[in-house]
Amino acid sequence: MAKTVLSGGTVLYPNGTLGAGDVVIEGAFISAVAPQGAAGLNGHTRRVDVRGHLVLPGIVDIHGDAFERQLMPRPGVAVSHDIALLDTDRQLVANGITTAFHGVTLSWEPGLRSHEACRTMIRALDALDGRLSCDTRLHLRFETYWLDALNEVEDWIGAGAVDLFAFNDHTPEIHRKRDDGRMALKYVERTALDADAFRALVERVYARKEEVPAAIERIAAAARSAELPMLSHDDDSPETRTYYARLGASIAEFPKTHATAATARSLANPVVMGAPNVMRGGSHIKAVSATALVAEGLCTVLASDYYYPSLLQAVFRLVRDGVLDLPEAWNLIARNPAAAVGLDDRGVLMPERRADIVVVDTAADRIPRVAATFVAGELAFAGSPAFTA
Repeated sequence: MAKTVLSGGTVLYPNGTLGAGDVVIEGAFISAVAPQGAAGLNGHTRRVDVRGHLVLPGIVDIHGDAFERQLMPRPGVAVSHDIALLDTDRQLVANGITTAFHGVTLSWEPGLRSHEACRTMIRALDALDGRLSCDTRLHLRFETYWLDALNEVEDWIGAGAVDLFAFNDHTPEIHRKRDDGRMALKYVERTALDADAFRALVERVYARKEEVPAAIERIAAAARSAELPMLSHDDDSPETRTYYARLGASIAEFPKTHATAATARSLANPVVMGAPNVMRGGSHIKAVSATALVAEGLCTVLASDYYYPSLLQAVFRLVRDGVLDLPEAWNLIARNPAAAVGLDDRGVLMPERRADIVVVDTAADRIPRVAATFVAGELAFAGSPAFTA
């Protein structure tokens, strides 16, 4: 079998050190990670000179919903799923993301996050199987008040259509803000309902609030039975995090308070925060600082959230700001998210792991950029002529 060796770059070794070396790709897997020239290669090897570049494990993004902008680039303007997802795929690999969990919201809302939109997304991902370069998976974000969806959600879980499951609980907040004009405008754009119709819908949904706890328990039991990793989203208190952890949702996604994140870590739960929060130097909604949580060891995973380039740039901001060194920071977007969702075949450069690799150009005075991305040994993106010659 022909081999490809990425030669002479600065490699992130499995022990967490950086050093010059070679990474050998054989088929879909890494066959060697060794000091430069030590791999004993034969004449059937293609050698790519990556001196001056970093060679790192591919990025694992366990929560990204920027694909929604491809599906609806302007309010009320819909694009077919195949076109949108193919374009999204190019964005993912161009930003070094080799595994992506599309955060698809299943809600009682009409429009972009509706039940039918979720069905369409599941069908589209299935139809595009084998055509997408990135290893693309479904992260189902279930709005807990959407009680009419319970049977179908259980069917999807049982059929293996869901790769990651999150409990969303946005309805009470929407109900509290139902008469807020700015909130109404946001939902009019997303749902195509007028303000009065949206408020009426919120009232109907919220009226069933007493049924929600049993629904959560039911779906959590189905996910546990399927050994499906679970998260809870926007936990607002330590009590909420403890409740979901008891149900088996062992990942805390975007906890709203410092105390909630601390509780999650005391339970040994991974804590996911948004990389845009780090990249921009703070939350766009004035929420808890992801950088502060990283510095205290209370954030263990970064996710792209609404902007795919943020993962790469957040890591290098953490390094520039002296918060973490590069190996520690890169763990937030590779090793740690892979481990959090049970993907033990990626996230680190070592023999017999998937050859999911990103080569990064960090030339002085330039924004770090992806020079090449390999997914399961295949060149998925080339930003430098060295990889296509």
